[in-house]
Amino acid sequence: MATEVVTKEHLLQGLRQGGADLLAKLSAIPAAKLEEGAYENGWNGRQILSHIAAIEWTYPKLLAVAREGDKPREDKPADDKPPQRTASGGIDNYNQRSIERYADSSVADLLKVFKENRETTIAAIEAEEDDLFLKPVKSAGGVTGPLGTVLNYVAVMHVNGHVSDIVAAAG
Repeated sequence: MATEVVTKEHLLQGLRQGGADLLAKLSAIPAAKLEEGAYENGWNGRQILSHIAAIEWTYPKLLAVAREGDKPREDKPADDKPPQRTASGGIDNYNQRSIERYADSSVADLLKVFKENRETTIAAIEAEEDDLFLKPVKSAGGVTGPLGTVLNYVAVMHVNGHVSDIVAAAG
């Protein structure tokens, strides 16, 4: 699906800028306003923020999948498919569980979770060798391509799209 190659430095720049933008933009919206509206899956703004905060912890896991992908696993025969991170019960069920997990969290709590998880993601990426970001992977949501490109799509573009939707709806 994702074909362009995104370098480690480009990815880090997008993660830092996107994270700073998310925190600034969503902190400026009154919490009550985030409870309004219905977006994809019928979620309101706070629920989308829950989704964003919840998925952020998965990105370092995708790094591990790429790093360990060349190692054959005893329970799975070797094939030419890119290694992937699988969402238990499917991506829709994972997303719903993420929303439920943070159902009682305040916007401030969700922003804190996102910030901490984004910092962990950035540190994990910084610790990896540049060539890892060229390895093919498949995300839990089905995005395939070089690791840097997949991470850029799911952790930067996907998240930025959600933030834009929330800001536009909040007016």
